[in-house]
This record gives sequence, structure tokens and C-alpha cells, in this order.
Amino acid sequence: MDLNDIVVFTKVAETKSFTGAAELLGLPKSTVSRKLAQLEERLGVRLVQRTTRKLALTDIGEAYYTRCSRIVADVVEAEHVVMDMQASPRGRLRVSATIDFATRYLGDIVADFLSVHRDITIELEASDRLVDLIEDGFDLAVRFGPMPESTLIARKMCNISLVLCASPEYLARAAAPKTIDDLDAHDHILFTPTSRNQTWTLVSEHTEQTYEFGRPARFASNNYGAVRDVALAGGGIALLTDFMIAKDLETKTLVPVLPAWHTRPTEVHAVYPARQNVPPRLTLFLDHLAKSLNPPPWQR
Repeated sequence: MDLNDIVVFTKVAETKSFTGAAELLGLPKSTVSRKLAQLEERLGVRLVQRTTRKLALTDIGEAYYTRCSRIVADVVEAEHVVMDMQASPRGRLRVSATIDFATRYLGDIVADFLSVHRDITIELEASDRLVDLIEDGFDLAVRFGPMPESTLIARKMCNISLVLCASPEYLARAAAPKTIDDLDAHDHILFTPTSRNQTWTLVSEHTEQTYEFGRPARFASNNYGAVRDVALAGGGIALLTDFMIAKDLETKTLVPVLPAWHTRPTEVHAVYPARQNVPPRLTLFLDHLAKSLNPPPWQR
């Protein structure tokens, strides 16, 4: 058995492309094709169905990939263990976080970490998609909200809240609301992360009274950055995360609206795959992240 052939096969299966596998492995496309053909010949089965336009696994190929991917993952993990057993933790960490959080705060936190740990490298994917840590090969993800039941380990970092805000120009034009019921007469700038989530429950910190902030909305988007931009431009009253607008509130380009009203705190977690032995480089980064977010920089 040639483990190299198995690695080639798993990359072809994951990228569904000889070209993509070749780029990942740093091999010529012809070598990838030859190694896969050798593997199929040795096994006496067709693993991949090739057409002029696409590539797909056969049923046998799917079953073989399920087992081979575990073998390859174990080999990679074994290499990481060896590297981490050296005097200084080293190796690569792949981290996933939402675009807004990554661009506003995580970059500085990562930079501080890298300045101390010279032998560790970090790849940060800033994306609002919910990555599969195991399938996509991530070591850690920063996630907001309740953690669903899973095999992942979740470590709480801090809390965030959504708060009402608007530009001074809008409030001068439309008159700032004095009570929560006054919001009904104002233009709403609404963040809608999914088609199901069209309203947000605001809670009074004094009375526990609630208010549903949602449609009708003058502007709605599934992107926090766009919601913030419209609020800055005077489009209405927006509900935005406290970490998104901390600097805007400081410079008074946005001002609080009904500050006693906000959403209930949302927990921020660092999640990572359950492992028998957590690599020291991951433990170091988790500790650094927890220290950097307690208290959160936007609340200091």
C-alpha cells in the first residue's frame, strides 16, 4: 500500500478536480492522474467517474474515501503531535471567524499572538459561512450564540449585545424616540441573518418589558456592514452589535437610541474539535484569545 496514492485520492475526492488536487499537493496534474490510475488498478475498481465536464466518486469511491480521509487526518495529526512535542510549539493553526469580528478585532489579537510565538503560523478565514471544522480542516472557529449539540468543544470567551443607534443627522431630522413605542414611527434598519430571523427581541434593563424590533424596515440586509453603512448615512434607527459600533459611538458618528433597551447577551465561544491530545499551539492560542476578550476591547 502506498500512502501517497491514498493522499492523492483524498485530495481529488475533496476538490473534485485533478487540477485542484495537483495545486494542493504541489504536483503536476499528470502525476495526480497517474497515481489515481495506479490505485484503481491495484484495487481492481473504479473509484472516480470521469467525464469531460466533471468528476464524481463512484459508490465504491465514496465508501473508500470515508475511510481514507480518516487515515490521512490521523497521519496529519500525528505529524502535528511530533512538532508540538518539540521545545517550542510550532506549526499551523487554521481559524475561522465572521467577517465583521475578524476585521475589527481578531486581526490585532492574532498579531499580538504571532509576535510572541514565532514558530506558529495562523491562517484566518474571515467568512460568514458556518464551516465544518473537521471536513474543512479548521483548528478553531469563533462563533456567536447558543452552541448546538455536537462533538465540538466550546469555550466561552465573552458576551455581546445588540444596541439601538442612529446618526445624529437622522435624529435631528426625525426626532429621537423618547419611549420604546415611539420606534414604530421611525425607519428601521434591519439585520436579517437568515430568512427565518426577521425580528429581534429588545429587553428593557429596568422592567424586563420586551419589544420586537423588525419589519416594516426601510432597509434590511444579511450583512452587518451594509446595515451600519446605511445607519451612518442617516437611513434610520439600526440594531447593531456593540463591538461593531464601539468606535462609531466614541466618535459620535452614531449615537445610542433608548440605551436602556438592548438584546439579551449573546455568548461568544471558541469551538474546536474534540481530540485526545489538544496541540499545545491550540491551547496557547485559546488562552491568548480568552485573555484578549476578557474584558472585550470594545467595552474597555
